Amino acid sequence: MHGVLLVTGGSRGIGAATARLGASAGYRVCINYRCNRQAAEAVVDEIAAAAGEAIAVAADVAVEADVMRLFETVDRELGPLTALVNNAGILERQCRVADMSAERLMRILATNVTGSFLCAREAIRRMSTAHGGQGGAIVNLSSVAARLGAPNEYVDYAATKGAIDTFTTGLAKEVAGEGIRVNAVRPGIIYTDIHASGGEPGRVERLKDTVPMQRGGQSEEVARAILWLLSEEASYTAGSFIDVTGGR
Repeated sequence: MHGVLLVTGGSRGIGAATARLGASAGYRVCINYRCNRQAAEAVVDEIAAAAGEAIAVAADVAVEADVMRLFETVDRELGPLTALVNNAGILERQCRVADMSAERLMRILATNVTGSFLCAREAIRRMSTAHGGQGGAIVNLSSVAARLGAPNEYVDYAATKGAIDTFTTGLAKEVAGEGIRVNAVRPGIIYTDIHASGGEPGRVERLKDTVPMQRGGQSEEVARAILWLLSEEASYTAGSFIDVTGGR
């Protein structure tokens, strides 16, 4: 496997695991991050130590100018893009819908939904055979929350992931004839830092007994599903969803 892989939100958690696994599969990897330069560069160093090739690029996917600059940097430093993982996503402190501000909703929608659209748009402009490209693959990160709704915690986050599901279905049909396969992965409760952003670092421990497999998942377990969808092993798979949820 070879080519150029861009992972948004690649400095930690599922994104970092995907970047590492992608590099080990032979991709030249761009690790996008918003503000944690140290973490992103640590992943780059780890990949380089294993004889892989990676760069770290700061960009807020919610800002169109940042997205344009991110993709132009990949063009210039790594070459023609062949794979995009729309992993960047945020959530805010657990609360009920009755307590959600418009500002909170706009922030989450801007990163989780608009950001994924903008990155996919730039990827398509480069990969689509209709635009002179050689084809490629996009994997969007949804969540089991799209099915479960995350009541009393993150209904807003869950709703953005429901939007990602619909986006995946529609985009997959739109570009399948142009050499681009679009699919999504829906992680369940995974041991990552995102739970601390919501105010409950120990959330996986609290919820793991509700999972049929009786445990939380690891970022690498999600990354393997992502890399399979990007690979030629998934050559006839488009508009598909892989739930990595321990059976939830």
